[in-house]
Amino acid sequence: MSALNIIILAAGKGTRMYSNKPKVLHALAGKPMVQHVLDCAQALQAERICVVYGHGGEAVPQAMAAYPAKFVIQEPQLGTGHAVQQAMPHLDDGSQSLVLYGDVPLIQLASLQRMREAGEGLVLLTVNLANPTGYGRIVRDAQGKVLSIVEEKDATTELRKIQEVNTGILLAPTALLRTWLANLKNNNSQGEFYLTDIVAMAVGQGVAVHTVQPDNTWEVDGINSKAQLAVLERTWQSVEAQRLLAQGVTLADPARIDVRGTLTCGRDVEIDVGCIFEGKVSLGDNVRVGAYSILRNVRVAHDTQIAPYSLLEASAVGANCHIGPYARLRPGSQIHDDAHVGNFVEIKNSEIGKGSKANHLSYIGDATVGARVNIGAGTITCNYDGANKFRTIIEDDAFIGSDTQLVAPVRVGKGATIGAGSTITKDTPDSELTLSRSKQITINGWMRPVKKK
Repeated sequence: MSALNIIILAAGKGTRMYSNKPKVLHALAGKPMVQHVLDCAQALQAERICVVYGHGGEAVPQAMAAYPAKFVIQEPQLGTGHAVQQAMPHLDDGSQSLVLYGDVPLIQLASLQRMREAGEGLVLLTVNLANPTGYGRIVRDAQGKVLSIVEEKDATTELRKIQEVNTGILLAPTALLRTWLANLKNNNSQGEFYLTDIVAMAVGQGVAVHTVQPDNTWEVDGINSKAQLAVLERTWQSVEAQRLLAQGVTLADPARIDVRGTLTCGRDVEIDVGCIFEGKVSLGDNVRVGAYSILRNVRVAHDTQIAPYSLLEASAVGANCHIGPYARLRPGSQIHDDAHVGNFVEIKNSEIGKGSKANHLSYIGDATVGARVNIGAGTITCNYDGANKFRTIIEDDAFIGSDTQLVAPVRVGKGATIGAGSTITKDTPDSELTLSRSKQITINGWMRPVKKK
C-alpha cells in the first residue's frame, strides 16, 4: 500500500456560528473540531498531514501547534478544489491523498481504513440520506457506475431525487489529483472551483471510481451552526453512553453524561446523573461516582466512592477511598488507599497518606500528610506568604485539632497532637500535645515579603 497524505480543509469562516473564532476551533466533546480530525489522521499513520486554513489568521496553526502538520493558508477562499490546490506543492506524486474536513469532526478510523482498501483509482465516501437536501448527488449509470457528482444548486429536479450523496471525503492517487485540480473550472453558480468536478474527469479518463459508506451517518455530519454543533454533541454523547453500557458500566441516565476525552472503566462501575469526564479518566472496579461530579485527568482505584458535586482534577485517588460530597482535588493531589476527603475540603498539590481523614471544611495545600492522620474541621495549611509557597509535613498518626493554622514551612511530628484553635509556626515534637492560643497583637513596621529571584 502506497504512502498516505492527508489534507484537512479548515479555512471556512463559519458565518452562521456568529463567532470571532474560526469555525473548526469550536469544541465538540471537549476539544476543537479540527483536533478530532487530526487525531484520526494521526491514527492512520499518514506520511504527511497538511491543514489548509484561512479565516481567523494564525489561530488554527497556533491552536494545533502540537501536531506534526504542515499548515497552508488559503487566501482568498475560492472553493474546495482551490483549497486542495494549496496543499499540492507539499505532497509527493508517488502517494495517495485523502481529503478530510475540519468541520466534519466525527469521521471514524474504520471508515477511512475501508477507503484505503477499496481498490485502485478514486475512492469516494458516500452516504444515503432520507432527506438529501443541500448535498451533492452521486450520479450513476444504468450499471451502477459513478458518472459524476452534481451540487444541489446545479442539479435538475430529477437529480435532486437521488438519495445517495457526496460527503466530500475522498481518496485519490496524488499524481492524478494534481492533474485533475489543474483542470478545474469555476463556471458554476457560485463561481468556485468544486473539488467534486474531478469525478467526471476520472470517469472520462477511464479511472475506476469506487464508493464506500461509513458505519454511521453521524460520522459525516458537518457543522455550520451552533444548533448543528449542539445536535452532534448530544449524538456523540449518546454513542459514548452506549459504549459504556455495552462494557457493563451502570449509568443512572444515559442521556445525562458527558465524556469529553477518554473514559475507561473497570467492572461494576456506577455513574450517577450529570457527571462530566474530561481528558483522560480511569475508574477501577466498583467505583461509584455521585451526581454532578466532574473528573478531569484523574485516575481512581477500585472500590472508591466519589460523592455528589465533587471536582477532581489532575489527581490520583487510591482504593477504598471516600471523596466528597462537595470536595475539590486540585492538580497534583495524591490520595492513598482508605483515605477520606470530605465535604468542602480542598486538596492542592498534596499527598494524603493511607487511612488519613480530612472530613470537612479544610484546605490542604502543598502538604505531605502521612498515614492515619486526622485533620479536624477548619484546618488550613498556610502555604503562601503573599509571594512564595512553602510545604507542610504532617507525619504518621498525627491528630490536628479543629480550626488549626499550620504556617509553612512546618513539620508536625509523628503521633503529635495539635490542640484546637492553634496557630503552629514551629516544628512540633513527636507524640506530644502542642497548642498555641494568644492575644491579638499588631507588629508595627512589618514589611510584606517579596518574591525571591
